Amino acid sequence: MLTIPIFPVQPHLYQAATELATNFALPIVNKPNFPFLLHLTEQRLELHNPKTGAIYIDFVNGKLAYRNKHNSGRKQPLAKAIGLKSGNNPTILDATAGLGRDAFILANLGCQVQMVERSPVVAALLYDGLQRLNNLTNLQLIHQDAQNWLPTLSLKPDVIYLDPMYPHRKKSALVKKEMQILQTIIGADIDSSALLTIALNSANKRVVVKRPKWATILNDIPPTFCINSVNTRFDVYLI
Repeated sequence: MLTIPIFPVQPHLYQAATELATNFALPIVNKPNFPFLLHLTEQRLELHNPKTGAIYIDFVNGKLAYRNKHNSGRKQPLAKAIGLKSGNNPTILDATAGLGRDAFILANLGCQVQMVERSPVVAALLYDGLQRLNNLTNLQLIHQDAQNWLPTLSLKPDVIYLDPMYPHRKKSALVKKEMQILQTIIGADIDSSALLTIALNSANKRVVVKRPKWATILNDIPPTFCINSVNTRFDVYLI
């Protein structure tokens, strides 16, 4: 995983940058002379890089808000895989939170969701996004490595959700540039199979693994059943 410094774009933002740097063990710089840089602006924290411009997390506006507004509620494949039914709001631990998109959808459907993210850069972006989300208290961030943290839980979540980085496919089109950058920062999920084994011992009711339709199952462990969408498959393991 890359360590990326924080650059406060205005001098009066230095204190806020220091707090972020302390919370997520990131350095601070006073000059933007780095290929990857976390810009702290008046509005938000942004990951800057030469290929994509600014990457940031906005739960309130933009594509994520549109997706949440126009999704099909508990009838969508994600909700079905999690086991959402009328009057049933399981506790969910998203062990590979990434940019928090699926976690945000599930929280808006009424579930208590914990996002676990080990990358300090991505965790900082998630933290910043949550600061601007004042009316959703059932979405929480935990900056930990899920493999080490899950075995310490005294209270098991109903559902553990895994969305590891998609495996490389030579004949496929390149993934979105945003995801390419995240793969550069986070690295390949070479331990996703091991994480599945830990998750199966740490969930109360089920483990759900998000995969591309063409990908093999993790760890050669057959799921109880699968839920399919257009390009994605949810492998569901009932405990």
